[in-house]
Amino acid sequence: MADPTVSSSDEQGTYTARDLGTLRNASPSRAEMAFIGLAGVFIGALVITNAISAKVFELFGRELTAGIIAYPITFLVTDLISEIYGRKRANTLVGAGFIVSVFVTAIVWIAVQAPMAEGSPVTQEAYNQVFGFMPGIVFGSMVAYLTAQFIDVQMFEFWRNLTGGKHMWLRNNGSTWVSQLVDTTLVVTIALVIWPTVDGNPGTEPLAWGVWQSLVIGQYLFKIAIAAIDTPIFYVASYALKRWIQNDPLLAEANEVPATETAAG
Repeated sequence: MADPTVSSSDEQGTYTARDLGTLRNASPSRAEMAFIGLAGVFIGALVITNAISAKVFELFGRELTAGIIAYPITFLVTDLISEIYGRKRANTLVGAGFIVSVFVTAIVWIAVQAPMAEGSPVTQEAYNQVFGFMPGIVFGSMVAYLTAQFIDVQMFEFWRNLTGGKHMWLRNNGSTWVSQLVDTTLVVTIALVIWPTVDGNPGTEPLAWGVWQSLVIGQYLFKIAIAAIDTPIFYVASYALKRWIQNDPLLAEANEVPATETAAG
């Protein structure tokens, strides 16, 4: 007779085992591997966004920061995690992303403050231009990121519940449209309007209304265009990941154990 206190996952050595010894020797399930992969893409997109945001480029007559190339990927990933793993896992990843943002910002600040050696291939001025972001930009980005990501998760679940799990395109785009508007408005307002007003630095001036409006609209429209493009990617990725996870051999083995034991008993 099988021990009722021991789950089939414990006996099969999956990552859900109770004791650390079994956990260390367990084979990762497909659900675990997929989550780790998505989390890696999310954190990577978030970090690279901060690294390349110093560059401004023009697209269709609009000035855009290079950071928005990678940043919309974070919303696609949180939508996928919400769809497959639920809101709690998505919120956990958003919180982890915020911690990573703080950590990376601290490391970059230390690197900028470190004295430059004479033989350095880059000058201190050039290094500061690339990595020496204004505190207001960093602060505005993190506030906007944290707020928009949580709104994205909540709106995704709202549309999912409202439609009874149908119309995936609506919850994917609906959540992104709202969260990206919040993100764009917050980061531009905090970093380029509020911060220059309160930082006491005579070299910084807040954006004029016309410039603020143009930048917010340009950034937002670009993000919405990217969101529309990623809708088919969301459909395909969601479908493929669900099938891959559900066909996990470890799950099949775990489901066979109780039946085998019952027959033996």
